[in-house]
Amino acid sequence: MELDDPWYDALASGWGELDGTGTPAPVAPPTPAAPGRGPSAADIYLEVQRSAAFQEVRSRYRRFVVPAALAFFVWYLAYVVAATTAPGLMARPVAGAVNIAMVAGLGQFLTTFLLTWAYARHARLRRDRAALDLRWDTQELTRGINR
Repeated sequence: MELDDPWYDALASGWGELDGTGTPAPVAPPTPAAPGRGPSAADIYLEVQRSAAFQEVRSRYRRFVVPAALAFFVWYLAYVVAATTAPGLMARPVAGAVNIAMVAGLGQFLTTFLLTWAYARHARLRRDRAALDLRWDTQELTRGINR
């Protein structure tokens, strides 16, 4: 099984970068941008936020998270409502001492793990590469400001 992790080789700016002699390069502290020297970091981040690529990443995030969160919330509320309003149904045995309430309760845990797996998979396949590209683009744009 091969994992295509776009974050694997991604270093934060100044972390682990070599200066050509084999030693880590010193990290220069950020300096404020002079007036009239170009866009500020805030302007760059606002520009990125308005970009179609950023909007697509956010849209993909919302298209997964909102329905998944609503479905899980409805499933949780159904369990709580059934436990409080239909104790006879929840006490009905399924196999031996295991009843419907126990099966549904374990189903809550299983659903949590499945939802976590699905979220991580969705992020890896549909958002991480685009988010990493945005990150690098933003760092390149702000790098000129910090020099």
